[in-house]
Amino acid sequence: MTGHRPPWPDEGASLVGVGVGPGDPSLVTLWAVRVLETADVVIAPSTAEGSEGRAEAVVRSAVPSVTCERVVFVMEVDTGARNEALAVVVARVVAHLDAGRRVAFVTLGDPNVYSTFSAVSEGVTAMRPDAQVSTVPGIMAFQELASRSSTVLVDGDESLVLVPAHITLGAVVQEAMYDDEVALVVYKGGRRIGALAAEAKEADRLGRAVLGELLGLPGERIELLAEAVENGRRVSYLSTAIFPPVRDRVVDVDMEAEATLAAAIRSIDEQFEERGARVRGDLRLVDDGARSQQGPDDDGAKTDRPPGAGRP
Repeated sequence: MTGHRPPWPDEGASLVGVGVGPGDPSLVTLWAVRVLETADVVIAPSTAEGSEGRAEAVVRSAVPSVTCERVVFVMEVDTGARNEALAVVVARVVAHLDAGRRVAFVTLGDPNVYSTFSAVSEGVTAMRPDAQVSTVPGIMAFQELASRSSTVLVDGDESLVLVPAHITLGAVVQEAMYDDEVALVVYKGGRRIGALAAEAKEADRLGRAVLGELLGLPGERIELLAEAVENGRRVSYLSTAIFPPVRDRVVDVDMEAEATLAAAIRSIDEQFEERGARVRGDLRLVDDGARSQQGPDDDGAKTDRPPGAGRP
């Protein structure tokens, strides 16, 4: 495998999900640009036919030569309206594929992570099992937020948990919040930002949590989560919150246990001091005894005693 992967299969129709990053056109990858420039059709989702979607706006800025075909998506999950809109989108993509076209479907972030493309891809392969489907990765919002806020996400044995919170915070958020070695990233938590901040405060993780909204798009805002909650303003649906691992938590010490430990250390010190005093006393006795047995010649006086003669 080489680093020169072609943007499209050698022949035949194909569908490629293209991640265009969180919103800043400069974060669109070179590979994504190649695919968009060589596609027969570029499809961009929007919430209304007459409204430019955010992914389309990124494409227009990053690759001005590309014109997008707009499709309407309903963002609320598990609803009849969403299913109907999705069926229309899938049918349009399949029509392009049946005509032998190369179709690029653009999405914010990465097409394999909480993206509209996953549902489109599933629908297309259900109708055309032999369809060629692939993706182009994109930079994700939490990566840009970590970079912009100088936040180290994970290191060493730490782990990363990424969850959406547009429906509920859920047990996963609560469990991760109380694990100091987990970096928690929460997407789409705008409506529940107050509850999220309260949970973080309870877990003593609110102080360093950062919030990013509409990254790279008009209205972008990056600040500490605590400040956003304190201001009481409304937080965008396209929001990302990062709760980095706790690497310098000060653990409260039980005062009684600390006093017991200190007393034990003093006792050990006293025992060593007493033992040292006894040893020093024994050494003095030995030294005094040795001196008492010395003869005049031991002080340097001359003697007529033959060499080698012992002391009495």
